[in-house]
Amino acid sequence: MNEESSNEEIINSKVEGNSNEEITNSETEAASENITQVQTSDIIYQPSDIKNVEVHHHPQLEHKPKPWKEYLLEGLMIFLAVTLGFFAENLRERISDGHRANEFANELYAELKGDSTVAAHMLSIRIEKQKDMDYLNSYFKDSSLTTLPKEFYASYTTSLYLINSYAFEPKDGILEQLKSSGSLRFFKSVALQKLLGDMSVCINNIRYRNEQEYQYFASPLKPFLLKHYEFGWLNQLRKEDNIANSIDLINNYRKSDRLTEAEILNLSSLSRGEVCNMILFYKQMMVSTQSLQLNNYIVTNKKILESLRENYSLENE
Repeated sequence: MNEESSNEEIINSKVEGNSNEEITNSETEAASENITQVQTSDIIYQPSDIKNVEVHHHPQLEHKPKPWKEYLLEGLMIFLAVTLGFFAENLRERISDGHRANEFANELYAELKGDSTVAAHMLSIRIEKQKDMDYLNSYFKDSSLTTLPKEFYASYTTSLYLINSYAFEPKDGILEQLKSSGSLRFFKSVALQKLLGDMSVCINNIRYRNEQEYQYFASPLKPFLLKHYEFGWLNQLRKEDNIANSIDLINNYRKSDRLTEAEILNLSSLSRGEVCNMILFYKQMMVSTQSLQLNNYIVTNKKILESLRENYSLENE
């Protein structure tokens, strides 16, 4: 009996232990379900819950129409702001254009003023050359061609040999730069713009005349000189004086007391009449260049310089 009682107690204790474990497990599962339901309720809303959400409506602001005077004032202020901005920008551009125009005017003035001095000097020495041509023409016409005076070869050289030394080459670097870049528009004076156009024409005409004079030197003057001019005379002068400029070399010889002898080569084939006619034709060509192309350039140059002085502040006036 005692063994049976102890066995029953052991069996009962096991049954009670198992039941306690079942109760504990069921309680844990129930707690987990409650936690899951709580977490799920925090994230997911059921339609029934959304219906119960309180909706907050913003109050409607009442916009009353402004008086027409306020609209007019606002429009006027906008108009004034745009207008003032336009005038300010226009004024800024004018000031900038004025500065640039003044810079270009100074550069152009310096170039033209330098050329005006050169042109006046070239005009004076060309007149002196024509006097030598008159002397040479008279001498070839009826004087001795074997016994030559000191003045003969000096006039012979300046009249027929020195060509480039008497050619005026105008500068137009600044003018061409202004034309190619469109910067002539900065010169607001219509009269000045017209004068600059006339200057371009004058420069082209002078260069054309220079080319014509050189072509006349190439033929018939150069073949004539190669046959009848003694170049040893000029070479001797350069050895004696060592002066690079040919005109200064001749003038220095004229002022000196020495005589460098020379002769006219191939006299037997020289025709006095042909030589005189050649000299006079060349003189007429030079006179035409001076009275037309060179004179027009000088006059136009002077007008442009006057216009630049009147309209701009020049540094090297």
